Amino acid sequence: MTLSADLFFSFRSPYSYLAIGRYRALAEQYTVDIALRVVWPIAVRDPDLLFTGNPAAAMYILRDSMRCGEFLGIPIRWPQPDPVAQNLATREIAKDQPLIERVCRIGQAAARRGKGMAFADEVSRIIFSGEVDGWHEGDHLARAAERAGLDLAELDAEAVSDADAIDAEIAANQDALEAAGHWGVPTCVFEGEPFFGQDRFEMAKWRMEQKGLTKR
Repeated sequence: MTLSADLFFSFRSPYSYLAIGRYRALAEQYTVDIALRVVWPIAVRDPDLLFTGNPAAAMYILRDSMRCGEFLGIPIRWPQPDPVAQNLATREIAKDQPLIERVCRIGQAAARRGKGMAFADEVSRIIFSGEVDGWHEGDHLARAAERAGLDLAELDAEAVSDADAIDAEIAANQDALEAAGHWGVPTCVFEGEPFFGQDRFEMAKWRMEQKGLTKR
């Protein structure tokens, strides 16, 4: 029996990056199909919510995500450039967001093809691993898409021609995440139960094992 789960994911979340490779390997090696559900970063979706908390939160997230990467043996650096155009001194979010809009839309186009997990893994690596500067330039995205079995030009064309429908799907993903009982990423939802955070990967796998998860 093959199980099913959803992984709610943001291309700006360092914790999503730290989780995606493990969830991809889980789906490839075990009897579970995991659907990628792209959501807009909270900084774009609801900046007021992001900035109503303690101002130390952003610095803690940066420090903690770097520490988690070191602990897990996953290379990580804050993206250069940041997928979200933001003044880090004032925390102001720019009105125009070409990078995150593009990558979210092509990520959703990849998910339409059943290859969202592979695409998110490959793209988040070039964004967050520190191995690439200017991840949005040259052929970095094209090569990441190719490693996921996809064609970047095809994804980009669909992201432009069907932008409204894709944006509606991304909004529906956020609604589904909230209906499952959470608001943040990464969140794996399995049989209606949310597992929030990269540090809940083992617990999500444990629950799946209780329901019959086995190696392929």
